[in-house]
Amino acid sequence: MLGRENYNLNAISHDTAISLLRNIIAKGVKVKDVYVDTVGPAEKYQAKLEALFPTLNITVASKADDKYPICGASSICAKVCRDRCMNEWQFPEKGYDISDSGCGYPSDPKTKKWLVDNVDEVFGFPQFVRFSWSTTEKIIDKRSVPVSWDDEEEEEENIPKINSFFKRVKKQTEIPRHRFYHEQGLTSLTEI
Repeated sequence: MLGRENYNLNAISHDTAISLLRNIIAKGVKVKDVYVDTVGPAEKYQAKLEALFPTLNITVASKADDKYPICGASSICAKVCRDRCMNEWQFPEKGYDISDSGCGYPSDPKTKKWLVDNVDEVFGFPQFVRFSWSTTEKIIDKRSVPVSWDDEEEEEENIPKINSFFKRVKKQTEIPRHRFYHEQGLTSLTEI
């Protein structure tokens, strides 16, 4: 489907922690020790942070909110902020009410009920909902109009799927130029 590319929770968490550290350091806060509750493998995450912030003492641990009081306090603050954001959420789409949506996690029965009650048979969910959850995908599959994309049926070789044009490219590769440019001896001008 021609939707957004998934940005998984581990990547969001890592990028957010890195951004927070960069911002507070840039504002002149003297940071010495950093304690982080891991998402994903703790060793890999710690190595990533240590490479980016070599002057800091970094501890990344599973269940850090139970082991380190500062992480526990941060976890409580984050949950309070998240709950406030959810309670004050204003949908850009009309006709949705968040007040009886539960905690917002897919395992919560109230959240599941809200999802079932608020799925649109054509458009799915409002942008507030994470479409990548398996819970969300199952509800869409069960309660929405089935869609068949022509490109999914094509099996010819050397024909790229339409969604391949929307994927992130890790390394920018040079696009081959049309033979006209080679035949005429034309090149790109990079300096005057």
